[in-house]
Amino acid sequence: MSEKFKVLSDRFWVAPQIAPADAAEAAKEGVTLIVNNRPDGEAPGQPKSAEIAKAAADAGLAYVHIPVDGSGISPGHISALKKALEENKDGKVLAFCRSGTRSTILRAYLQASEGRAPEDIIAEAAAAGYDISGHAPALRALSSAA
Repeated sequence: MSEKFKVLSDRFWVAPQIAPADAAEAAKEGVTLIVNNRPDGEAPGQPKSAEIAKAAADAGLAYVHIPVDGSGISPGHISALKKALEENKDGKVLAFCRSGTRSTILRAYLQASEGRAPEDIIAEAAAAGYDISGHAPALRALSSAA
């Protein structure tokens, strides 16, 4: 597996910014859906969403762009990820952003909104190298409301 891809679970991986060529590598690893959580134009030289979408299609992968900017994660982001995962029930997902953190947090919010224990979510992220403990209050609130 590419060192760039970090395993959160058997079916959900995260990564920092990928290049179009990484789509073929992801497909070889069993990924069936790429989720781009990075807004276009966030940094100079960053591949555009359309370039990654084309590479994903060329590799036989589904692709969805759910850009999360500095204003944070909204209920719309959570709903969009939930829909994408429901449409990709049997495959592996590779979500990416600049560092992988936003992708990790977005998935954490979705899982908390479905009632998963925040401590388990935070531990899973930590095992992959992402410290999302600062989001514990929001995760608890989402989990309690589930």
